[in-house]
Amino acid sequence: MTPRPAVFLDRDGVLVHDRGYLVSVDELDVMPGVPAAMRSLGDAGFRLVVVTNQAVVARGMIDEPALAAIHAALEAQLREAGAPPLDAVFACPHHPDAFVEAYRIACDCRKPRPGSLRRAAVELGIDLTASFMVGDRPSDILAGKRAGCRTVLIDGPHRHDPAIIASDPPEEAEPDHVATDLTAAAAWILAARGSTE
Repeated sequence: MTPRPAVFLDRDGVLVHDRGYLVSVDELDVMPGVPAAMRSLGDAGFRLVVVTNQAVVARGMIDEPALAAIHAALEAQLREAGAPPLDAVFACPHHPDAFVEAYRIACDCRKPRPGSLRRAAVELGIDLTASFMVGDRPSDILAGKRAGCRTVLIDGPHRHDPAIIASDPPEEAEPDHVATDLTAAAAWILAARGSTE
């Protein structure tokens, strides 16, 4: 199987409005333009993979089946609005200071570590060097860079937040591009995919 490129998508602030701790399907609110942007990327041959930190599980606010139900509802809403199906959702439930002991892990899947992207590459046959990570926080950019992807930072309220601590030395990474939303990010990705700049 020839590896394919992917666009890795953070969830909150990229696909849906960031409401803080999202714990219910009723709180899902897909951002304008997202389904059409996803369709343009899917039509161009990109796999679409959601990569999200979900410490709500580690905090005991919801369990993993409830989180899976939220992601199933999200995919259904996206499909109803014209988006292609997601290839996968990788949600990290861990936190190094978790309230729930079973999730108190300094894992490799919590961004800014790149474990979820690397796992997706193995499981889905993804060429990381031809892929892009789109997120609204520095932790997303770091994860993408560490996995070997090009990166797009959504210019939202979390753009200048410090990177999440994940038991690593402090590190900064500049995005390859800054976009106002996923529509603008998708347009840049489609234009940039053939270049290495």
